[in-house]
Amino acid sequence: MKQRILAALLACLLLSGCAQTPVYTAEEEVNGPAVAYVPLDDRPDNVERVQYLAWSLGYDLQMPQADDYRTRLQGQPLNENGTQYGDRADLYEWVLAQEEAGCDRYILSMDQLLSGGLVNSRSMWTNEAVTLSDGTTLTEPELLSALLETLARDGNNQVWLLDSVMRLAPTVGYDHWDLDGYNALRAYGMAGRPVLEGEALTVEAIEADYRLGSDGSQLSLGEFGLEEWEVEEYLSARSRKLELAGQMMETVTGDGYGNFHVLIGIDDSSEEDSIQKNEIAYLRSLLRPGDALLSGVDDLAFKAVTRLYLDEQGWDGATATVRYYGGTEDQPACAYDYKPLQEIMAEHFEFFDLQESSDGELQILVLTQPLDEAAAQNYCNSLVMDLRQCQIQGQPVIVIDAGNGRYGTQFHEMLTEQTELGGYLSYAGFLDMAIVTGTALSHGVARYARLEAGRPSDAENRAFARTLADSILKDFCYKNIVRDKLLNYIRGDLGANPDNFWQPETNRNAIRQMLEREMEECTKPVIRNLESSNMAVVPHPAPTGDRIGWGSVLLGNYRFPWDRAFEIGMDIELGAFTAQHKGTYEMYTP
Repeated sequence: MKQRILAALLACLLLSGCAQTPVYTAEEEVNGPAVAYVPLDDRPDNVERVQYLAWSLGYDLQMPQADDYRTRLQGQPLNENGTQYGDRADLYEWVLAQEEAGCDRYILSMDQLLSGGLVNSRSMWTNEAVTLSDGTTLTEPELLSALLETLARDGNNQVWLLDSVMRLAPTVGYDHWDLDGYNALRAYGMAGRPVLEGEALTVEAIEADYRLGSDGSQLSLGEFGLEEWEVEEYLSARSRKLELAGQMMETVTGDGYGNFHVLIGIDDSSEEDSIQKNEIAYLRSLLRPGDALLSGVDDLAFKAVTRLYLDEQGWDGATATVRYYGGTEDQPACAYDYKPLQEIMAEHFEFFDLQESSDGELQILVLTQPLDEAAAQNYCNSLVMDLRQCQIQGQPVIVIDAGNGRYGTQFHEMLTEQTELGGYLSYAGFLDMAIVTGTALSHGVARYARLEAGRPSDAENRAFARTLADSILKDFCYKNIVRDKLLNYIRGDLGANPDNFWQPETNRNAIRQMLEREMEECTKPVIRNLESSNMAVVPHPAPTGDRIGWGSVLLGNYRFPWDRAFEIGMDIELGAFTAQHKGTYEMYTP
């Protein structure tokens, strides 16, 4: 399927404010292997950015219609199927149609196919049968079995199944849950449970211990401010998800499933012996070689696309040098992760076949939360100085901001003023800290592997540029600057709810217009940097060659995917690439 990206010349020039930059108006086509993709939900990390990544590797990513995988919060217009969640029947039949058409690459979110999306998987606490278009009714276990058995019949298929360990609490503003219920259930879920091991690690035993504290005694609901019906729904939802995940794992361990790969993400966790600990241990005990259970959920598709490409390219790994700045790499990147950052990094290194080395092919620079607040400037200075040297020497660099907002805008301003943003292999820092490692490494390793395979096409380079620009612009401009202004405007001026523009119903057009104004102003210095940046088109470019210059970066069609201020979507159009920009490295040389 051809992916067409068109830019109107006049509109682009007006948006960019730079009539000197040539604007790319021709069609771009991706005619590579087709990948059938059922996303976790309709947020940008699960849709646009997965598309960009796949296109940058030459894949033709095919997806069902958006209404079939869309999530709606409380009070928002329902989907065409009359629900707040995805249409499981449509999605199941869509996958079967792809198989009938001859597709042999699949990346499938089981949370979407079985529950209608990530959020609904936390709230479904009964087995709801699925009625197909011909009237056939399947229970959820039956649908799962039928799906896996159908895809297993073709030995040429490569199938990635994405799943998650249910987080510690359901979603605020979905179903009937509010912030008080979320906080109470998260505290209840975080309480230690008896730790099961070996043969005792079964679904039945895990469920039997859900209500017990680490000493084996019954947890008191009153201590958490919970009522029995709340806990019953919560634990039933956990049981349902765990049982379906167990069925999936038991199935693929059987004969005929060697072409299936399982990637499970851990959602909203903690370091405690929480209610997740036995679930994680159970699922990990069922993993086969090539399967993985890693921190993060919204980066699962990134990892799967990258791993699919690496396997098809015969990737034999790479060496990487990791440098941390901030002094807290031995701690979790945030309160919602289950291991220290260094351990999360090591798990992802294993998944991507990276070997840590003092003289690595890849340079990975990670800013952690500051151990000493007074030394925050020094941490930033050290990373930026090392980054500039890497760029001057032509070393491929992955940059990770795991500072969790502790540096404000300081770090981003330094990167913009002193480094070549468009020369990175990848960058991550936006949204949840649990996904920054997987996001940065999947995009960075994918780009490096693509460069090793040969010079990318303009269409592949353009898709790569989009995902890099999307990550940098949203983190530098939206996360710490524009979003704060929007939150104040929505709460103060509009007296509304930034977590749901429909409760109460709000002037959504006014919010979007403010977003457009603020982003236009805030993105100017970052866009100037990107437009003067050079992009590597070989794995190890010399400072004076083997690069192309970025053209114009044009932003538009801003949107709020779930009608909330937490995140945004936007279109990114790019002007034609140029010859390597002159003087860029001197500009950023200390």
